[in-house]
Amino acid sequence: MTANILPHCKAFDVHAHFNHGSPFDSPSGTGWAACELNCRDLGWLREQYAYLGILGGGFSTFASVLEHTECIEEENDYLHALAEKDARILQWVVIDPRRPATFRQADRMLASPRCLGIKIHPVYHGYDIEEYADALFSFAAEHKTVMLMHPAKIEKMPYWADRYPEMKLIIAHLGGMEHIDAIRRAKHGNIFTDTSGKASCLNRILEYAAETVGAEKILFGTDDYSCAFQYGRVALSCLPDEDKEKILWGNAQRLFPDALSALPGAED
Repeated sequence: MTANILPHCKAFDVHAHFNHGSPFDSPSGTGWAACELNCRDLGWLREQYAYLGILGGGFSTFASVLEHTECIEEENDYLHALAEKDARILQWVVIDPRRPATFRQADRMLASPRCLGIKIHPVYHGYDIEEYADALFSFAAEHKTVMLMHPAKIEKMPYWADRYPEMKLIIAHLGGMEHIDAIRRAKHGNIFTDTSGKASCLNRILEYAAETVGAEKILFGTDDYSCAFQYGRVALSCLPDEDKEKILWGNAQRLFPDALSALPGAED
């Protein structure tokens, strides 16, 4: 069997983070987690994007999605300003449902073509997603936007997706049958997933998900892992080329047509 190597295909990283010097950044650590081995700065990501042909990414800063929720508003403002200046950076505005100011920020920032949608992280932010689901998903539905969610109570998400069909939900970190079942059970087809995270190295998870729920439900993302690994996991998979192209670029283009069409190189 000969490897099915996809010829160069442009890509968009729908799920990315970076450190930028905030006191609430993810730690560099020591040993295996030292900065030299686990780079988390934007300069490194820019180099990797250029090398691999990734035209841009949807970002939230590390500081905004970790446990120090008091910095979310400041981090949202920082990233919003950066996205206005850097053509390859698009924003996920982070909401903590216990902080009303983050809803007000999102109401303003979602009007920008530089903002893809809403990012929530109930696990690191430390709240029960079911307790705040109505507030979060009704807000997303009102704005007819996309929400990128760190996995939490995945089995419950089809209920909320069905309740609020005007919004689209990306449950990050494709990792097993829970993701696949949630996508399959959503009556309005408004649940998606992304490849980010280490679970995408499982032998057939990407292929099985594409075969079961369709490649159009999977988006390319890196999160805190090697761009080259994540890109290669898709490009060197056993999927047909048309499915690889959907995952790397086409699905994001359909979800965010205006934002991606404005990326440098998008029309090439």
